[in-house]
Amino acid sequence: MRAASRPGPWKRGWVLAALALLLGLILLLHAQITDRGGLGSLVETFLPWFGLFIPVMLIGALWRRSASAVVALLLPVVVWLNLFGGLLSDKSHPGGDFDLTVASHNVGAGNPDPAGTARDLAASGADVLALVELTPQARGTYEKGLAKAYPYHTVQGTVGLWSKLPLSDTRPVDIKQDAGPLADTKPADVKMTYNRALRTTVATDQGPLAVYVAHLGSVRLMPRGGFWTVSRDRGAQALGEAIAADPNERVVLLGDLNGTTDDRALDGITSQLRSAQGEAGNGFGFTWPAKFPVARIDQILVRGVKPESSWVLPATGSDHLPVAAGISW
Repeated sequence: MRAASRPGPWKRGWVLAALALLLGLILLLHAQITDRGGLGSLVETFLPWFGLFIPVMLIGALWRRSASAVVALLLPVVVWLNLFGGLLSDKSHPGGDFDLTVASHNVGAGNPDPAGTARDLAASGADVLALVELTPQARGTYEKGLAKAYPYHTVQGTVGLWSKLPLSDTRPVDIKQDAGPLADTKPADVKMTYNRALRTTVATDQGPLAVYVAHLGSVRLMPRGGFWTVSRDRGAQALGEAIAADPNERVVLLGDLNGTTDDRALDGITSQLRSAQGEAGNGFGFTWPAKFPVARIDQILVRGVKPESSWVLPATGSDHLPVAAGISW
């Protein structure tokens, strides 16, 4: 009688089933989550990690012998695989014959060994190298350490580009990082000190390539204000507008965007450019923080060229990992 009175497998684990469906809806409808307090941006930054709940729930469903929970888990499994399954395979071709190799690194304002970082980056073999978060104190160290490998370079504020190929039409890009009421009253040389984006043209054998280097504003987790993203979001919009107005068909964007390609705040950029890691990488390519990377916020995005391979370079003295990609025409 006790056995007959026990609920069947379809009537057990309703709480687990409901949680599984909720997880699936979060993954499916993440773009509809309110961004009040930066909630939507925060969810999208760590969206791949929501998949870790699936095996946990599966263990609970099997322990409870709940058929309803197992079936409900199909929703988050299918949605997660649709979002990120393509990143599980290795699409890179390391050591391939590329037309151009590009690299990008947030070298870190607090980097204790800029000279060592410069040596490591020079040995990477990149034809074009973007550095962000350059400080006035460390700038000379990077210029000296990279001079032999890269005869051409430009530094605009806190961002710079080193190249084995000639550069032209170099200019800063205003990404509205200083948009306060007194912004227009500041002298140009003062504004340049805080500049965080540039645009230049690299002369390649296949023709001109427009290269942008950007370091979007930082995000902050505020006790009262939530996930603060105002500076980053404003910069992303301005950068997207600049790229949209660029007449060059071939464009590469390098830098620390302080957001993943899943983040809605970068839609104005990612709607125009493709991720080298997404198309030609191995895995998620997480870059931050360097000691235990949980998100890829350092990006290589392209238009008009083909990513052949994308990879993460070994750690330096920075709290970010450098990234590289091989591209072809």
